[in-house]
Amino acid sequence: MADETASAAQATGRADDLTAEPADVTPAEKGAPRRELRMVFAGFGGQGILFAGKLIAYAGLEDDRQLSWMPSYGPEMRGGTASCSVTLSDEPIGSPLVLEPDVLVALNQPSLEKYAPRVEPGGIVIANTTLCPDLSCAEARATDGVTTIGIPATELAEANGMKGLANIICVGRLWAATRLCPWDKLQLGLEHCVPPRKAHLLEPNRRALRMGATQR
Repeated sequence: MADETASAAQATGRADDLTAEPADVTPAEKGAPRRELRMVFAGFGGQGILFAGKLIAYAGLEDDRQLSWMPSYGPEMRGGTASCSVTLSDEPIGSPLVLEPDVLVALNQPSLEKYAPRVEPGGIVIANTTLCPDLSCAEARATDGVTTIGIPATELAEANGMKGLANIICVGRLWAATRLCPWDKLQLGLEHCVPPRKAHLLEPNRRALRMGATQR
């Protein structure tokens, strides 16, 4: 019975130690972390795009990487496409603006259609299929070696009592696909992003990270 309970807990992202690296993750689609990884996070304003980018930036900081984090501000934030550029590198970064990302994390269809054509050959697209029902614009890049990963992040979040954490589920899937930093650095990055007065939000965010990381 205890083994069955443990298995069920892992399947739903509920583990006793949510900060421990998940054991049941898929192999990284792109192998070892690159010396430089340029990323764009995009979606509607209010989907936590900037938070997701900041989480990755803080994780990179904890991992002693060079980093840049550039949020998008302006009219597009009001219900349109909001975006955030993040770069992690072993060398000094020339510009914080990412025009041709190695990785795109798209939380909605307009963002996917806007940025998928810009992904570098050999890159990765992670799409929230709940709000990105048509992946054809990303899958068309397969001839350029671009890997498209669909994950129903919004559906998973709502079904597991994590409403509003689709962005963090996608970050977990991003980590699984790229191993962009050690798992413990990602956890420390999350602690930087969640202020002490909202410490009660750490656990659901950790559950969301683990859920994304263990999706296949």
